[in-house]
Amino acid sequence: MDPLLPPSRPDAAPSPARLVVLVSGSGSNLQALLDAVAAAGPAVYGAEIVAVGADRDGIAGLDRAERAGLPTFVCKVKDHGDRAQWDAALTEATAAYAPDLVVSAGFMKILGKDFLARFGGRIVNTHPALLPSFPGAHGVRDALAYGVQVTGCTVHFVDEGVDTGPIIAQGVVEIRDEDDESALHERIKEVERTLLVEVVGRLARHGYRIEGRKVRIS
Repeated sequence: MDPLLPPSRPDAAPSPARLVVLVSGSGSNLQALLDAVAAAGPAVYGAEIVAVGADRDGIAGLDRAERAGLPTFVCKVKDHGDRAQWDAALTEATAAYAPDLVVSAGFMKILGKDFLARFGGRIVNTHPALLPSFPGAHGVRDALAYGVQVTGCTVHFVDEGVDTGPIIAQGVVEIRDEDDESALHERIKEVERTLLVEVVGRLARHGYRIEGRKVRIS
């Protein structure tokens, strides 16, 4: 097993898993998680959101968290001497809430060595393509340009690479002749929100192991 990816919840926990959610924009994935927890209750869903962090002020994702009565924190890169200092600050701000899982919900910064050392194997991310195809910031655009017939979204654990961590689950979206990047991305987001809610709940309720590149949910 990769030493950066230890299993954090190898057995189903008797109490809800603690989630810290990181956002950079509208927070639509955060809202999907909030709705799921509210609808089922933390005990049934298996997790509760204990804090929301961001890399910038004035975003809708923070507004969603505040309306839900959740504590928030902001770590801006520009407020620190370099990216390593920012990463250390983000790590400590997140660790203050003792999360079992960290969910990167549209968080647009690459997490650094300190964060991975503290939370490796517990950071869940989404990507709008079927990894390992089309990693990086333009997954939707790249899939369209390549001419593939299907694309989709991937929920995966974060490692030190860019969209290279072990894959947990994937959802398929067919590409239509009339699709442009915006229309395709919106359909992918719909699948992504549903898949993220399902995956986080399963990880929290049942526990998991990471064996090489395989994620085993108990």
